[in-house]
Amino acid sequence: MVPFPEAILVAILSIFLFLALCGALVLIVVSLRRPATVPLVIAGALVTLALVVVAISPVKIPTLMGLMLALLGIAVAVLGGNPVTRRVLDAATGGRVRETDDGGILLAVPAAEDGETEMRTLMRGGTVIGYLERVAVVISIIAGYPEAIAVVVAVKGIGRFSELATAEARERFIIGTLASLLWAGVVGGLVRLAIF
Repeated sequence: MVPFPEAILVAILSIFLFLALCGALVLIVVSLRRPATVPLVIAGALVTLALVVVAISPVKIPTLMGLMLALLGIAVAVLGGNPVTRRVLDAATGGRVRETDDGGILLAVPAAEDGETEMRTLMRGGTVIGYLERVAVVISIIAGYPEAIAVVVAVKGIGRFSELATAEARERFIIGTLASLLWAGVVGGLVRLAIF
């Protein structure tokens, strides 16, 4: 049996990773407006398959192709975290919590003294915070500085501390943060393993 030359293996791996990340990005873009389970599961399967292939691959991607894959991976991590996290949150809460356009939640809270309830928005800006969180996480992993994730989580926790009085807010904060970090971490790990 004749072994493949390393250049052919590198080309096959590069093309596979490029197509897998492009496919995942297309499925994610389709799910941005209204997260759907099937496209997100397929996108997750593509990213996972690519991660497994890179982990067992005996070759690494050259610098120029690595740069293109890094940019594509950052896009997949940052954009993909939004529909993935929203779908996970929806599954976790059973659709009981209403979202606002900016990623906050509407909750009925007791009014001052009359016993009535009023609708209050908590955790405003969650969508933008999630995008920034994933950018920081994926770049820190690709750059080889995963310790920065602790800083991201600490800053986010301190910033949201006053809004975590209700069970719904705490649940959303924990589940949303973990889903977002997991998605960005897996994609960042994939790119890091492919390049280095």
